[in-house]
Amino acid sequence: MILVNTDYISGKTFEMLGLVKGSTIQTKNIGKDISQGLKTLIGGELKAYNEMMNEARALATNRMVEEAENLGADAVVNIRYASSAIMGGAAEVIAYGTAVRFIESK
Repeated sequence: MILVNTDYISGKTFEMLGLVKGSTIQTKNIGKDISQGLKTLIGGELKAYNEMMNEARALATNRMVEEAENLGADAVVNIRYASSAIMGGAAEVIAYGTAVRFIESK
């Protein structure tokens, strides 16, 4: 499966199959929330939340790819990510794009 954030793939002609997406809502445990809250007092990177968001993006991407595979897609083009806070310490991440199938040249 080819994943790109452009609306084309060099050397490939394709037909669009439709919008595909994957999402997740992630949170860290209360211990991590407290330690990361204290970190805001002294500054610096919030590593536990950074890891959480990386995991969430990976899971959302995998779910998007699974949806594309179910449509018989060879690739997903024009991929975008969005995130939003759901509540303190929890975030939703969505990955979306257009599933496409390659057309063989004659």
